[in-house]
Amino acid sequence: MAFKDKYGPWALITGASEGTGSAFAHNLAGKGLNLILIARRQQPLAELGAAIRAKGVECVTASVDLSALDATKQIAAAAAGREVGLFIANAGADNNGAMFLDNDIANWDELVNLNVVSTMRNCHHFAQAMRARGRGGIIIVGSGACYGGLNGIAVYSAVKAFDLCFGEALWAELRHHGVDVLNLILGRTDTPAHRRLLERNGQPIPEGMARPEDVAEIGLARLPHGPDHNWGQDDETVGYAPNSPAQRRARILAIEEMSKAYTGKK
Repeated sequence: MAFKDKYGPWALITGASEGTGSAFAHNLAGKGLNLILIARRQQPLAELGAAIRAKGVECVTASVDLSALDATKQIAAAAAGREVGLFIANAGADNNGAMFLDNDIANWDELVNLNVVSTMRNCHHFAQAMRARGRGGIIIVGSGACYGGLNGIAVYSAVKAFDLCFGEALWAELRHHGVDVLNLILGRTDTPAHRRLLERNGQPIPEGMARPEDVAEIGLARLPHGPDHNWGQDDETVGYAPNSPAQRRARILAIEEMSKAYTGKK
């Protein structure tokens, strides 16, 4: 099945205004998909929307704060009446740059809402129609921090661990209905948000960061081969994770087979 037939005619991207979100938008527009772009900042979002329309596809933009508890309701309204075949959960960066106890708890609440509550609710909303149609795709853009708690990013590593397990479970569930799910797990990526955080903390800009354009290209190529892809590594490589994507996939399938004896599912 052609990419547009499998994942079109509309794709919705959160965190779309710059960096990997913008790169996904340009890549998908080149494939002929119409775009619904969601981000908090209106000006860069409007500029990106104009650039996408110049490529000859339709584009809808909506300014939504993904940490708000009614974010999914706002996003659903922006997408109303449009067949969304691809949902990319790209919003989720930690802009706090603080130790857990040195930051106001409200800021950590917002990070949890952004990465856990909104991601879960958005997937629930858009995957319903995908399952009914028997096609579609979901990409959850994550971080290597998901593989264990790290000093200085307690909440961030925790929410990314949730996204990892959630995405793997969605893959296990939705693959039986023709819907692909991928955790696209990134290392350091050269985005404006990452550069701003480094500069604010007086840290140097490291060499060898991933290009957003490459992230989008590889992420879309790996979507049919979920549930996980670790950036810069092949499917059999353990790398910075406890086990490789291939091993995690095999574990999920093995447990599914074992559980059939108890659930009666075929």
